[in-house]
Amino acid sequence: MLHSRKLQYIDEIARCGSIRKAAARLNVASSAINRQILALEEELGAQIFERLPRGLRLTAAGELCIEHIRDVLKAYDKLETRVRGLKMPQVGRVSMISTVGLAAGPLPELIARFVEKHPRMRIQLAIDGATTTANPVLSGEVDLGIGFNIPATPGLRTLATFDIPIGVVLPPDHPLAGEEGPVDLAKVLQEPLVLAQPGMSLRTMINLILSPLPMSVEPVVETGAPETLRHLVKRGTGLTFLNPLDVIGDCRRGELVFRPLVESQRRHQPMKLFARARATLDTATSLFVEFLLGELGALVEELEAKGHVPPQRQPAELRS
Repeated sequence: MLHSRKLQYIDEIARCGSIRKAAARLNVASSAINRQILALEEELGAQIFERLPRGLRLTAAGELCIEHIRDVLKAYDKLETRVRGLKMPQVGRVSMISTVGLAAGPLPELIARFVEKHPRMRIQLAIDGATTTANPVLSGEVDLGIGFNIPATPGLRTLATFDIPIGVVLPPDHPLAGEEGPVDLAKVLQEPLVLAQPGMSLRTMINLILSPLPMSVEPVVETGAPETLRHLVKRGTGLTFLNPLDVIGDCRRGELVFRPLVESQRRHQPMKLFARARATLDTATSLFVEFLLGELGALVEELEAKGHVPPQRQPAELRS
């Protein structure tokens, strides 16, 4: 390798917060990892990790160090991919993080199509959990991020944005499902509701939609899993609010119905595909982005034709 093993050691400790756990994952002795940390801290003249009773935490110097380390490791991975590509064209790896809703909605089908078209490509898909969708992209852990309501952030560049409104999701045998055009909230709130749990960006948007109304809303179920919301609606437990991309597959199969809200009550979620501002997209990632934009564009056009989303501006031009 063209770089020291100590870079991998430090990266792994930063990820799991423990020398013991890092040693187990890397299959090396804890003492060997500890020696490398101490040697690097002596070389830099600063502590990389703060020693805590239950593990280690990066110091300010450590944060700078880990950013550099991940740049080096990622650059080496790209070098390996390019060298392999000299013998075996079209080999590549793409790493990406997605919000929960997209990962439970259209994204798996799109990734499956890409892999079928490019069988030598490798996709690593992470789902945002305790962290925000932007952080792993900013730190260099992944190449791309996709999600809703991602704020403008220094260090990130937007590759494309689509405007997706929230609407009502119903079972196909519900009386409101057979009506045409947008639906008024007053009708929806006469029904039991199953909603995204407080703290989720989706719930924040739902609360904004409901805030002008004089009545309070008491959902029968709250959950952080969009697939659970879809299942509950299918079972007739209640209606929910999602965006049309969340349920496009269910609607095509006739298992659910999406209806937009009337214009005065409608709220939009910007869906953003983004990358790190300073990073150059390699060939594999650029190919995946091009494919993804084409597929997402086709989905949005389908939703436009149904009146579920407004006409879109052209997505931002891809810049590698």
